[in-house]
Amino acid sequence: MPLNIDIQQVLLHMLNFVILFAALYFLLYKPVKKFIDGREEYCKDIEKRTKTTLSDAEELKCEYSGKLESAQEEIKKMKSDAADEAEKEADEIKDKARQEAGNIIEKARAEAEKEKSNILNGVNPEICKLAQDAAEKIVFESTSDAYDSFLDITDGDE
Repeated sequence: MPLNIDIQQVLLHMLNFVILFAALYFLLYKPVKKFIDGREEYCKDIEKRTKTTLSDAEELKCEYSGKLESAQEEIKKMKSDAADEAEKEADEIKDKARQEAGNIIEKARAEAEKEKSNILNGVNPEICKLAQDAAEKIVFESTSDAYDSFLDITDGDE
């Protein structure tokens, strides 16, 4: 025994180490390894579900963006149709207003002509009467003046 090493003690320590290693392997390593593997599977499962959910979300996004574009095109078309229809109705209303204005102007002209002829017809006899009265006054005044001047002359002769 050189160096005071006992082989039997070394072998016993090695046996204790192997027993301790086996005990720790079965008591700690296997459960920890099983837990880590389970956790890894759980993470892989979550990652897989996340990827499928993300791909589904991308598909829905593409679908909804397509629907949104078609809805926007439909809205543009509806706005265009509504604007065209409004313009058409506005033109129809303007045409009706122009026709009504023309009719009103024609009625007003006809009424003005009628009123003018009524006034002229009504004034014509009045003008005749006024002219007759004026003529009578002129005739009577000139005759009465003539008589007066005649009388004045004859009074002066006496």
